[in-house]
Order: sequence, then C-alpha cells, then structure tokens
Amino acid sequence: MKTTLILFCFLFLSAPAIFAQKTDVFVTSDGAIKGYDPVAYFKENKPVKGDQKFSTDFNGAKWVFSSQENLDAFKMNPEKYVPQFGGFCAYGTAEGHKSPTSPEAFTIVDDKLYLNYNMKVKDLWNVKQKENIEKANKNWETLKTPEHKNN
Repeated sequence: MKTTLILFCFLFLSAPAIFAQKTDVFVTSDGAIKGYDPVAYFKENKPVKGDQKFSTDFNGAKWVFSSQENLDAFKMNPEKYVPQFGGFCAYGTAEGHKSPTSPEAFTIVDDKLYLNYNMKVKDLWNVKQKENIEKANKNWETLKTPEHKNN
C-alpha cells in the first residue's frame, strides 16, 4: 500500500513533464531512455550509459550509444533496439498510463526490450508478464500519442 501511494504521488508530480513531451518516446535531458544505450541491453544484457559523441535522432528523440559499433547497429535496424512503449514503463502502460522508467529495471522478452519504473514495479510486471504485455500492447495504441492525457 505504501509503495502504491508513493508511486501515485510521484506519477502525479511528474505528469506535467511526461505529458509535455512532443514525441511518443520517454525523453529526458540526456536523451531517450535517460541517455542509455539501447543496443547494449541486447549485446551486454545490462544498462550502459551512452556517450553523447555517439548519438542519432530517431522517432523524434535523441538516442545515445556507448560505441560507434552500437550506433551503427541501431541505424541499420532501430526498431530492433527501441524499447517497447517508447521507453515508458511497461507496467504503467498495461495499467493504462504513461510513467517514467529506470534504465536498470529492464527485461528482454522475445527480443523486445521492456523498461519499468523501478525494480519493485518490474517485479509486479513480471508476475503476469504475458498478460501485462498483451494489455500494454492494446493500451499503447491510445497512449502513444504525445497529446494523451492521463485520466
């Protein structure tokens, strides 16, 4: 209950920043997914902070990589590496709202990258992972528009 209340308060306070975005990708001042290298999740199975000298724009967001090799791999097939739901929290998307994410709270399922708000939320999401992915896929069709407001 306390975790839910804290999560609700954070989401309420961060909502203006989330909904002010002009893209369907979760972006901070460091870039998409807080400046972490999306390719590294697949190659190294861990979050790796990108270097601003290896970056590209895709889908209205700046993506940052840890190496030229990872940047090149992304440019060849960005859809392979972009996190699901624009990098917004997979559990939040399943619940019908956009939420920020932590680069450390990730899962790769069927060669797709999913991010969550934090490790506790990732654990909640994993309890019914398949069902949550199905719900999130349906909800994302409505949520992905940058103009979407949380009800």
